[in-house]
Amino acid sequence: MIPDLNRSLESERVLLRPLTKDDEIALQEVANDDGLWIYGISDLSKPGELRKYIANAIADRSNGICAVWVIIDKATNQIAGCTRLAEISWRDERGQIGWTWIGNDFQGSGLNKEMKFLILSYGFETLGLNRIELKADERNHRSRQAILGIGATREGVLREHIKLHDGYIRNTVYYSILRSEWDTIKEQYFTNFVSYE
Repeated sequence: MIPDLNRSLESERVLLRPLTKDDEIALQEVANDDGLWIYGISDLSKPGELRKYIANAIADRSNGICAVWVIIDKATNQIAGCTRLAEISWRDERGQIGWTWIGNDFQGSGLNKEMKFLILSYGFETLGLNRIELKADERNHRSRQAILGIGATREGVLREHIKLHDGYIRNTVYYSILRSEWDTIKEQYFTNFVSYE
């Protein structure tokens, strides 16, 4: 039986609330910054793209292969963006953190790291996953450094792997964290983080 993927995750700093269709207007304000989509498969600043994105994400959640959240910065009570634990394979006990986009006002604030802690805790400790993957465009050095900054292991590069919205075919760098590594990584990289059930 597939666990309920429609649940909130929360810490002192961030609330991850399940995405709904009603979030489109607030999210569009964040998504209108076309600078967010330089490395994107889609450009959610374009008319109609965010609506499709939300519908597809909610459908994947209904099909049991994705948990998708709106990111809320509790300090300001503002919607900061969106993220997922997706491509879940229950047979292989595997998922991927991705499709994360955060408004410029919240980048570099520590929100992203705290959010990753909540999703990793949920994936390993609640869902029982064995492997959580993260991917980044090879050109996106900021994202790659952030992934290393949570203790993930770089596994390699898939060359000319994904075509972006502007036609560029990117190389994708793969990273992962295993359940056998999680306790050590949590202690080393997330010492002061606490989640609320």
